[in-house]
Amino acid sequence: MATPSKTLFAIPIPPLNQHPGGTVTVTLPAPAVYLLTITSPPDNRLTTASCTAILDALDLIEFGGYTPGVVITTSGLPKFFSNGLDLEHALGTEGFLPRVLYRLFNRYLTYPMPTIALLPGHAFAGGLMLAMHNDYRVMNPAKGFACVNELEFGVPLKAAMSSIFRLKLPPATYRDLVLEAKRFSGEEGVKAGLVDRTGGLDQALELIKERKLTNKAKTGIYGLLKAEMYRESVGFLTQAGYDKEEEKDRLMIEGEDKRKEGAEGKLGSIKEKAKL
Repeated sequence: MATPSKTLFAIPIPPLNQHPGGTVTVTLPAPAVYLLTITSPPDNRLTTASCTAILDALDLIEFGGYTPGVVITTSGLPKFFSNGLDLEHALGTEGFLPRVLYRLFNRYLTYPMPTIALLPGHAFAGGLMLAMHNDYRVMNPAKGFACVNELEFGVPLKAAMSSIFRLKLPPATYRDLVLEAKRFSGEEGVKAGLVDRTGGLDQALELIKERKLTNKAKTGIYGLLKAEMYRESVGFLTQAGYDKEEEKDRLMIEGEDKRKEGAEGKLGSIKEKAKL
């Protein structure tokens, strides 16, 4: 069993629109293991306020004089790890994707210590993306689902959102997540390669011990190794990468509109041939 955690610090998440705010608390459940707990009711949405607080916590762990080790990110809400973005806020806040969300994703993806996402409950859409930008994932075996449900509410995935799944998952799992919006339980997630094991904090600590993860950051190149491993995603997560992909998306949507217009013009003759 994990020993009682010593609290190192807490960073407030200020209220934002309908979100009441909360805290990002960092505790020490084991030597050189930093448990970053997000508590932003009702479902840990990723907003400018919450993302900034998480980024501040990650900076303080790295630069605040603490021993390099392992960061476990989890939720103080038993039902949700994170329910993803607040779409109204994301779409209505200039620069939210490249300057806030992608900055957070990139920070985790290239963080100079091993990172583990500990999922006590649901990880939907952007919440699962956040977990995927961690190095390892441990998921509750008894409750909660992991899914990418953009298909269900009609929002295409951006390149920076999709690439992490392509890089880290088997093709069949990637297909089921994106094209079927399949919901994976903890056990199903292990079989599909989506999570590394099921369990809670004790199992996350076991993973750290088995893989000797607290020693991995000591040489100072851990983040550089990850940046090279995942260079495709790292490129998409920059402002320049975002701008480039936005132009590609614009041309793709424009081409799709023209394709549909052309099909409508041909439909009459096709129906005549088919005698409809």
